Amino acid sequence: MSDLRSFLERLESRGEVVHIEEPLSPRFEISAALKTFDASKAVMFDKVKGFGGKIVGGVCGTRGRILEALGVEDEALYSHLQHAARNPITCEVGDGPVKEVTEDRPKLSDFPVLTHFGDDPGPYITSGIVYAKTPDGSVENVSFHRLLVLDDRRMGIRIVPRHLYRINQMAREAGADSIDVSVSIGVHPAVYVVSALPASFGAREFDIANTLLKGGLKLTDCEHVDALAPADAELVLEGRLLLNEETTEGPFVDQSGTYDIQRQQPVVELVGAMHREDYIYEALLPAGSEHKLLMGMPQEVRIWEYVRNVVPTVRGVNLTPGGQGWLHCVVSFEKFREGDPKNVLMAIFAAHTSLKHAVVVDSDIDPYDMEQVEWAIATRFRGDEDLLVIPKVRVSSLDPVSDQEKELGCKVGFDATKPLGAEGFQRPTIPVSDEVRKILERYAGSSKG
Repeated sequence: MSDLRSFLERLESRGEVVHIEEPLSPRFEISAALKTFDASKAVMFDKVKGFGGKIVGGVCGTRGRILEALGVEDEALYSHLQHAARNPITCEVGDGPVKEVTEDRPKLSDFPVLTHFGDDPGPYITSGIVYAKTPDGSVENVSFHRLLVLDDRRMGIRIVPRHLYRINQMAREAGADSIDVSVSIGVHPAVYVVSALPASFGAREFDIANTLLKGGLKLTDCEHVDALAPADAELVLEGRLLLNEETTEGPFVDQSGTYDIQRQQPVVELVGAMHREDYIYEALLPAGSEHKLLMGMPQEVRIWEYVRNVVPTVRGVNLTPGGQGWLHCVVSFEKFREGDPKNVLMAIFAAHTSLKHAVVVDSDIDPYDMEQVEWAIATRFRGDEDLLVIPKVRVSSLDPVSDQEKELGCKVGFDATKPLGAEGFQRPTIPVSDEVRKILERYAGSSKG
């Protein structure tokens, strides 16, 4: 199955969903609960104050659950996503459960959009997947965008200078006043992952997701706008992205865990909606583990591709939780020449321009174990030889110490690899038989229980 509900059933069967039966409010209370269970279990809110349906959050809150949804082990993730991007399967288009209810000119206040933090300017849709296409229909784009609810009909949408921004420019040049868009909420995790992939302009993200789902993703034509959406989504908002109207968007608690600045951004006008009769509104806590993982893991694929052009063997790439899944990266690789580490660092920064700090380590270091990474920095890094500093370069607009308007800052790379052929840098090991290892693993597992 390729929908949110089928994945939730798998989580339910293993006790990975917490049900909160007491009614909670979309204003602060549900986000407080999501924060409590962040990076843990998914949370289902069975009753919502002022609304008849349910809300779920934290579905993609752990790396393990995302890997499970994609049907892949961690070591094969990057090649798996790369294969899907290069071999998209065209989605079938037809009707589906999202069309059980269609609404003409609904009110945004009819939907349980969360207000997350005390200084938020209003409710924010944070799990919306926006579909749009060029005026001639030759290029489609699917991507994550946050939407600030302004009133019952309008939303402010944050658009960075990437594919949707380019489509906007093309529409203006063609003399259009608006672009038809769909905003899908409550979809299979594979659709979310692909929507965050740094795919090239012209890539059909829905078709890439369809490959990951083995041909199981079906799309449907929207009822009120010229746009597509997953036929088994929980809720689809249908709108027009206005090309001649802007509004103040923000401040918003972004991936960095700090408030992003206010900007003038385009407006989306709501003209219709489609949803399941008993739809589940899916929430995503800003700066929570789900936010970091869904944005960071797809970028790891790009970094992996760039680094493999420099060195043939890459053990792993980790956009770290402490770096908010965006600003800090650790890459473990097999070093062949003394110049490899700094070339790898430059490849990392080229692959992910928002990155602020990068650490490269030898292949004997697990990049996901930050204690091992810190040990490598402590024992294999020398500041006067192994530090790479790149000032006045493009960084993330989310970095609060950078120039957020110009997106200018500083990148720093750390070469925490040991010198080739040098002694005294090896990590000690204790040789044991497979039999003893299994015994110890059994006792270690029982102690955790």
